[in-house]
Amino acid sequence: MWPQVSAEALFWLGVVSVLSIFGSIGGVAWFIARMPADYFTHEKREPVRELYRWPLLRYLVVALKNVVGAVLIAFGLVLLFTPGQGALTILVGVMLLNFPGKYRLERWFITRRGVLDGLNWARARLGKGPVEDPADP
Repeated sequence: MWPQVSAEALFWLGVVSVLSIFGSIGGVAWFIARMPADYFTHEKREPVRELYRWPLLRYLVVALKNVVGAVLIAFGLVLLFTPGQGALTILVGVMLLNFPGKYRLERWFITRRGVLDGLNWARARLGKGPVEDPADP
């Protein structure tokens, strides 16, 4: 037996769904626009230690960043099978997560067919220059 769902609940579920789609697209666009053009060209990513002076604030920001990254990866997986930029959304989600080997995975991911082109297409639409290819010397 399926539970009874009211029309009002379905309406609000639809509203939340549409708002989350536009919110995630806007968030990915904001992140892509702020990304430095040479983000993928470094051999090793150096941690930013002086960014947060208060440990509690740092832990809260890192936890929030990881939650948002996981949500973006899940949403990106859905977008792989529906219209949208699934690969870019997954890339941004991975970039927000903290785990060992993350930078190596980011560099591998950006070299997959179409990902760098899609990223640079989005940056051009936002009035930003292209991201440098990590494979170029």
